[in-house]
Amino acid sequence: MSGKDESIFSKSALMGTKPGKQIIKQGLFKSKGFKLFNQYKQEAEDTFPAFAQRFAKNLFDQINADQSPNTTQQQFAEEVGSTEIILNASEIEPIKSKLQDFDTLHDRVLRILNSNFVKMTFPVFNGLFDASTDYFKDDKNTTMREDIVDGHIIAIDLSEPMDRIVDKDEDLEYLDDYKLMNPYILKLAREKISKGGEDVLKEFEEGFKQARIGQYLDTKLKDKPTEITEEELIESYKKYRSVMGTAGRNMALNRAPLADIFYTGMAKAAESVGCGNEIEDSIRDRSAKIPSWPLFYSLKMNDAKSGFEETMKHSESYLSEARDALEKLPKNFSHTKFLEFLFLTVEHYNQFWYKKLQEENIWSDLNKNLPTK
Repeated sequence: MSGKDESIFSKSALMGTKPGKQIIKQGLFKSKGFKLFNQYKQEAEDTFPAFAQRFAKNLFDQINADQSPNTTQQQFAEEVGSTEIILNASEIEPIKSKLQDFDTLHDRVLRILNSNFVKMTFPVFNGLFDASTDYFKDDKNTTMREDIVDGHIIAIDLSEPMDRIVDKDEDLEYLDDYKLMNPYILKLAREKISKGGEDVLKEFEEGFKQARIGQYLDTKLKDKPTEITEEELIESYKKYRSVMGTAGRNMALNRAPLADIFYTGMAKAAESVGCGNEIEDSIRDRSAKIPSWPLFYSLKMNDAKSGFEETMKHSESYLSEARDALEKLPKNFSHTKFLEFLFLTVEHYNQFWYKKLQEENIWSDLNKNLPTK
């Protein structure tokens, strides 16, 4: 579901964790979960270039057709509650004319799609959509599947350029291009998701709103790292659970009983992955991210090592809730083993980074870099 490093799923990396060994075992015995997961992973790899091309072409058409790009920028800033992520009126024209070259725009799209979060979410959504189609005995509709999956991947992908603009930690020379692209990315996501009907679009809008609340709180909490409460951190994690949970719900076209089960499974798995991401970031930055569970627990226990240990327990409790959701799946559900295997990869992902952190042995740096009152 996430991760920035392909080697996480290499044989030697898998051998290093308990869930990793189970993944290898399932691969050797060609278990149903492994086979389904592999099938969707292969399909995603094969269709990814066509998706990126489609995405770029749709954006290209929208950018070229927009007669008032400044209004588009202003409306986007209003909706997401920040003027930091848009261009000034005077900056628009040169950026727009640059992105009117398709190859340039296609390059920017590929840059923001270069995230394993996106690449690993693709097979999951396709699997959930097919599972729902089987359960509800829907006609196989490849166009609908493409629109719904594309739409949610594009919506999730919007967080990539927005994070890069806010964090200013990579792609510095392309940030203005992303500022111009963002409103069109959101519009495109909405157009595709709306093909699933009013209920599906409404669910997306609610999830998007909740994610924005989480993101906004995240920014506010950066100013008071030592005073963050547990309630505030739970609220800030909406950015993980709302986006993925809503996407899960909508892969069942927001229909009971699968909608709620998919929501819980995806939301809790995403929160669990969030812990792994924060551990990975801490290794890179040699300090606990603000805000994050590692920071919260390290401050609470006045010790980074204990704080990160507690974070791992927290990630396990999220994953346990995700697995509990599978218990509610209908009998003989076609993709139960697929989802069990998916959660095994999440567990391995978190353990991989925690083990890496222990090997790095940077506890003194992490303690030294804890914020003080």
